[in-house]
Amino acid sequence: MHSHRSFYNPPAQPHDVVLDVLERALADRAHEGEAANALVGSALHDDDREFIERCCCMVGTRAHSGSPLLGLAALCLGHTARRFGLLGDEALALVHSLAARAEADPQDVDGRALDGLDDTRSFLHLW
Repeated sequence: MHSHRSFYNPPAQPHDVVLDVLERALADRAHEGEAANALVGSALHDDDREFIERCCCMVGTRAHSGSPLLGLAALCLGHTARRFGLLGDEALALVHSLAARAEADPQDVDGRALDGLDDTRSFLHLW
């Protein structure tokens, strides 16, 4: 029997909930799945660009090497660049840093960081 996978875009959650979930995941990797949903939901649906960037920077600078949240943080910043046409300096530097780490060692940061860099360059016209 063939199983079908479904694609799910999580909704945005209240900011205090997102921050709590992210803090729990940074302290205990068992919560990374919940944190991924919170981060993606914010990047796709929250209207506060600075909040999204703050969350991505928090995760991208504090998650442990090998955490799937690292590549996801860069990818979410790419989504943010697409949605708003703008990224702050700290967020832009983080995307570049995570992409460089992914190129150097895919076990450290997964390839989604490279996708985030591509999106950022494309939507912010940084070629």
